[in-house]
Amino acid sequence: MASNKEYLYFVLEQLSKIEDISYRVMMGEYILYYKGKVFGGVYDNRFLVKPTKSAVAMMSNAKKELPYSGAKEMLLVDNIENKEFLKELLETMYEELPAPKKKKYTNRDRRR
Repeated sequence: MASNKEYLYFVLEQLSKIEDISYRVMMGEYILYYKGKVFGGVYDNRFLVKPTKSAVAMMSNAKKELPYSGAKEMLLVDNIENKEFLKELLETMYEELPAPKKKKYTNRDRRR
């Protein structure tokens, strides 16, 4: 089941206290970025974040769920109504998130 845009927009509204949030559509789901780093996503109308040390500490009772078959477990955000909590969560997680991967270019791309 793919996520619907209404749920994505709800999540984005809950994240509205945080600057530099973006998303990308991927196979009917939505990958979420904070300052260019992937921190989570909307999968099957669930808001999931990467299980960084700080996220696990802040959400010690969070359920671990698979975003899709074959993926690594992520944390289900159940305190989505609390915008201040979400802001603190992302700001705390940021340093632990991996840097964005460099894009690989083909020979065709290099000719431009």
